[in-house]
Amino acid sequence: MPELTPDALRAAIARIAPSRIPALTQHLFEATTNAQRTQSLAPLRAFAHSWAVFVATERHPERAARLRELERIVDVGKQDPGEAIAEIRAIREAAEAEAGL
Repeated sequence: MPELTPDALRAAIARIAPSRIPALTQHLFEATTNAQRTQSLAPLRAFAHSWAVFVATERHPERAARLRELERIVDVGKQDPGEAIAEIRAIREAAEAEAGL
């Protein structure tokens, strides 16, 4: 896991999901702007949290694929989403723990 800094997260994203660099850059810009506007570090903390969880998830291709499958199940809405939501929560909690959050 990379350090929870914008540069370290960007480097990790560049290795595991380079197509997501524009989204990371936009999110960082928005977080920085909001942090300045609100005089709070909360937007930057949320940025780091979000991308650290993404990296922790995507580092494990099976975990990432399962998460996408579960998200599709919830989005489509053809079956009870309860089990899928519980599994999504478990995947996110595992990723947070791996990221040290």
